[in-house]
Amino acid sequence: MRSFSLFALSLSALTMPALAAPPAVVADIPPVHSLVAAVMGDLGQPTLLLEAGANAHSYQMRPADARALQEAQLVFWIGPAMTPWLDRAVGSLGGKATAVTLLQAKGTFLRDFGTDEGHDHDHDHDHDHDHDHDHDHDDHAGAAHDGHDHSGLDPHAWLDPANARNWLGVIAAELARADPDNAAAYAANAASAAEGIGALDATLQAQLAPVRDKPFVVFHNAYGYFAGHYGLSVAGAVNLGDATAPGARHLADLKADLAARNVLCAFPEAQPDPKQLTMVIEGTQTRLGGMLDPAGTTLPPGPGLYAALLGGMATTLTDCLGR
Repeated sequence: MRSFSLFALSLSALTMPALAAPPAVVADIPPVHSLVAAVMGDLGQPTLLLEAGANAHSYQMRPADARALQEAQLVFWIGPAMTPWLDRAVGSLGGKATAVTLLQAKGTFLRDFGTDEGHDHDHDHDHDHDHDHDHDHDDHAGAAHDGHDHSGLDPHAWLDPANARNWLGVIAAELARADPDNAAAYAANAASAAEGIGALDATLQAQLAPVRDKPFVVFHNAYGYFAGHYGLSVAGAVNLGDATAPGARHLADLKADLAARNVLCAFPEAQPDPKQLTMVIEGTQTRLGGMLDPAGTTLPPGPGLYAALLGGMATTLTDCLGR
């Protein structure tokens, strides 16, 4: 009897339709990986290329990263303006994988470095931004390969939560195209994650409202999307680019601005040495705030990282600016 039951079970297993395995997925930086992981849910785990503590702009890929890309069916990345080290690898994928450049995704809000415009919370997020950026694959590649020049398109677009919510739908659609059997699950996961980000956004709006008129300086010119979305006042950055150190004239001008604009706080970052920042504020009334980590490289990767990144940034800012 037992042998018959085992035979029946094995026969039924043979006759059941086999579901396709979820696609092998790779993401470039922790915030993108977090959004992809949220959409995949229990169906699979995306591979994160950027290792803990690494610089998102100048990372050196390891052999394991190359293997992951070779085996991938989908690659989600910000684009060459953010992760130039991935540009050539993505270009060599050919037909082996679909590379999804999130800065090119329909509905993405884009801004340029040096602009004060914020995200219009009432606009229809289903249309492209009005900036006339040419979003071909080689956009800004020259500037990116020369060290992420901080002019033109600002690629730190994940720091606007409206972009993250939009990208969840893009990610779900691409996963569904590669794995139609699980399309409904991807859509449901994306909707749930978008709802969570919407709730977080409302919380952060209330948390940051009291410090909107309080200027601060940062180490790295990476916070335009976050500041624009929440109406914050970034008075300047120590480092305007990644390839070269800031000049003495720039540091002197920034130091003068601290008093002229009543800058309350200066915020270091996860990887760079804060020495230049502490030198700029020495002898001024500007306080040294906590560490910011715009790419989330110090946080545990996974679906919860995106919320932890934005929430931690808001808390770091208010802890100093709210005093």
